[in-house]
Amino acid sequence: MARVSTRSASIIGALLIATLLVGCSAVRLGYNSAPTLAYWWLDSYFDFDGEQSLRIRADLQAVQDWHRKEELPLLIQTLKELQAMAPKPVTPAQVCNTVASLQTRVQVTLERVAPSIGAIAPGLQASQIEQVSREFDKRNKKWREQWLEGTSTERAERRVEQIVDRAESLYGSLEPAQMAIIKNHVQTSSFDGPRNYREMLRRHEDALQVLTTLRTSKPTAAQATAAIRGLLERTLKAPDPAYRQYIDRLTLESCTATAALHNIITSSQRTHLVQALQDYEADARALAAQGAQAPTSQAASSPL
Repeated sequence: MARVSTRSASIIGALLIATLLVGCSAVRLGYNSAPTLAYWWLDSYFDFDGEQSLRIRADLQAVQDWHRKEELPLLIQTLKELQAMAPKPVTPAQVCNTVASLQTRVQVTLERVAPSIGAIAPGLQASQIEQVSREFDKRNKKWREQWLEGTSTERAERRVEQIVDRAESLYGSLEPAQMAIIKNHVQTSSFDGPRNYREMLRRHEDALQVLTTLRTSKPTAAQATAAIRGLLERTLKAPDPAYRQYIDRLTLESCTATAALHNIITSSQRTHLVQALQDYEADARALAAQGAQAPTSQAASSPL
């Protein structure tokens, strides 16, 4: 529930795959496969040619090598802090601070990939940009079906189900009082589907314009990287101040509901939460150790 309601609609959002640790039933396998998964996700958008494919594959592997060495220790520390917090009541501010910290680590990872996208963007063919546009259209259609179409009751039920799934992955089965908190959160939420959809369309248009400009303007490597970083910044932080205020409001509502739910957890749920966090920490430690034991890969030297 304590997750910002924005969705990275830009192509850069695909690279989040490379940072995923949780939400997968086989965490270690998922993490170790992340460069391949991220590559195929991106390739579905760009339909890379041979040279582009080699560059992206190498750079995604290099980013994972860096992430394993530099970011996993930070994640381990965060997980230890969360374990210390787990048995205690929490405030909405504490929840939001944790979310903001994790979002910062994701942004740092995405910024690490910007030079790779900047390197290939000027060489994209018009057909590849058209492929990106078609994939955006598919994403738009799916989003409309989930969050704009159907009755308001159906949409609310989908939101409740989504939140319950995330909460139960940490706490186990929820109690009726906790379900009531989630349902009330959804019923009183400031979430505005059409507003989110308009922002998603803006991001898509922004991404397509940046890619088209880079293809036709023959920029230097530094200029291309700067353009991609600008796109990333506008994706993660909307230029419209009113939309940013709206997202801040959604985030605070989510953090408030999360704190309320956590503060009435049962002893068995508390045990389940601590065990889940300990398991994630063990996975993160094992993954970090794999990196320390493995020889430095050739891909890790790829210039970022």
